[in-house]
Amino acid sequence: MRLLFYVLICLLTGAGAQAETLETSTGPVRAELVLSGLDAPWAIAFLPGGGYLVTERGGALLHVRNGTARRVSGVPRVAAVGQGGLLDVMVPRDFATSRAVFLSFSRSEPGGGAGTAVAVGRLDVGGGALRDVRTIFTAAPGSRGGRHFGSRIVEAADDTLFVTLGERGDRPSAQDRGNHNGSVLRINRDGTVPGDNPFVGAAGVQSEIWSYGHRNPQGAVVDGQGRLWVVEHGARGGDEVNRIRRGANYGWPVIAYGRHYSGEKIGEGSAKPGMEQPMFFWDPSIAPSDVMIYSGRLWPEWRGDFFVGSLKFDMISRLEGNPLREVERISGKATDRVRDVAEAPDGSIWVVSEGQGAIYRLTPAR
Repeated sequence: MRLLFYVLICLLTGAGAQAETLETSTGPVRAELVLSGLDAPWAIAFLPGGGYLVTERGGALLHVRNGTARRVSGVPRVAAVGQGGLLDVMVPRDFATSRAVFLSFSRSEPGGGAGTAVAVGRLDVGGGALRDVRTIFTAAPGSRGGRHFGSRIVEAADDTLFVTLGERGDRPSAQDRGNHNGSVLRINRDGTVPGDNPFVGAAGVQSEIWSYGHRNPQGAVVDGQGRLWVVEHGARGGDEVNRIRRGANYGWPVIAYGRHYSGEKIGEGSAKPGMEQPMFFWDPSIAPSDVMIYSGRLWPEWRGDFFVGSLKFDMISRLEGNPLREVERISGKATDRVRDVAEAPDGSIWVVSEGQGAIYRLTPAR
């Protein structure tokens, strides 16, 4: 019945069925509803030759093509607890030959609790099933809470994978490299550790760690120069955009902008030697989700700009310049609790609205 529901929803909300106009600095933008009826959608990834994949946090992976959605079988079992569940989906550059699809999710741990994991499978030609699915990474056990799982997967220029993990609500663990909490990881596509990772061979340190001292990074993107950028939640104030450097410490919870939800001061202040500063931060917090750097294909004025979804203020924050600064907030029904924002191959901007349980396609209004 759920599959039939998806098909009917797609047919009823096909291209052009519903749209709104969003006002932006470059003129009006058309926000077209392309898929609705989703249950806590989390991420979107485009497939070569058309179609796309969508995750629902409860555990469903959907393949959408030609206006029809179908549930993909073979997805790993997830622990949909608190903020956990089926999270990111990533389609690598060589998908046309490998058919590989990567998923991040929370999975139950022996003895209780849940942890972030990454799996890979091969999407069959019809798009209805993942085959040969295997889990290639599982975070070290130890966190029983239901929050701050991360988790985005992005492909580096050298085909390795960056994976973001939150500190699971256990603040001090973000400074403890003996676990994976509060870190950005770098792994090979089979889950092994690249030999040039910064902490390979270091005693008591998880060798997958690329950077640490993060709170809850839910957005990640690699720019045209191959540099990794991460967007992460602060507490009450202090959401950050960070440019990630190999082996660097990003300070949480020793330094931060903003305060704890209780109003108490965080750590030692906003700066400390040996700890990185953000490239931009929001105060008050916007509860950022994913981040996209725009190519300029349909909107040349936006080339190189950062688009960050907001879960709190129901908008997309546009950042530009060096140093980065927020120059615009784009909002409307389509930006109700933005969980993901992505550029499609044709240059259109797609928005995953968790609040609407829907996906919208943004194009210039004609």
